[in-house]
Amino acid sequence: MILAAGRGERMRPLTDHTPKPLLAVGGRPLIVWHVERLVAAGLRDIVVNHAHLGAQIVAALGDGAQWGASIRYSAEPPGAWETAGGIRSALGDGRVDGAGVARPNLLSPDGAPFLVVNGDIWCDIDFATLGLAREDDLAQLVMVPNPPQHAAGDFRLVDGRLLPPDADPLAGQNLTFAGVGVYRPALFAATAACQPSRLAPLLLAAMREDRVGGTPHTGRWYDIGTPQRLAALDRQLGG
Repeated sequence: MILAAGRGERMRPLTDHTPKPLLAVGGRPLIVWHVERLVAAGLRDIVVNHAHLGAQIVAALGDGAQWGASIRYSAEPPGAWETAGGIRSALGDGRVDGAGVARPNLLSPDGAPFLVVNGDIWCDIDFATLGLAREDDLAQLVMVPNPPQHAAGDFRLVDGRLLPPDADPLAGQNLTFAGVGVYRPALFAATAACQPSRLAPLLLAAMREDRVGGTPHTGRWYDIGTPQRLAALDRQLGG
């Protein structure tokens, strides 16, 4: 799943008329970089959620055939449903709309783990290498060194396990969540579909049960949070 429903407030005015994942670096939109890397990793069944100017995303990607992918969409209303709410809704809610159609489970109809990547990052993470570390884990998150704009980090990585940031300060170090993770559907079981819901509380609860692993990534990773960072990455990629 590629998360593409955010408004991109910090990227305005660029995002007033273009959804953030369609902003280009190195000659192509951010989201296209993800599609290409997912396909290269053998992950061809892709779900994209969208809200703000979502029709542009659908028009740009279509069914994904030009990249050898099969892309389906999970539409959200203006304002979107935040990260956990968007993922939970793409897992299906069983409710039937006015036309008698239930929202389908696009992500994991067989209950298998699935990968999620934020649409507003650029990275060289090899998606093919990612998976859950333990049979009973609910998530495996990719962690990166803290960038200047997020110096405090998010979670503490200790021997391949993730802990809340206020865990024993003598154990491991706080790193930044890269916005790339593998999840079991069970992580979202108690989350209401089609409602706003944040991901961090679910992850912290699972960490306290020792059910979240962490994968460090020291390669290239950029959080495209401002027009200045977008322009800097574009220059690096020769755009």
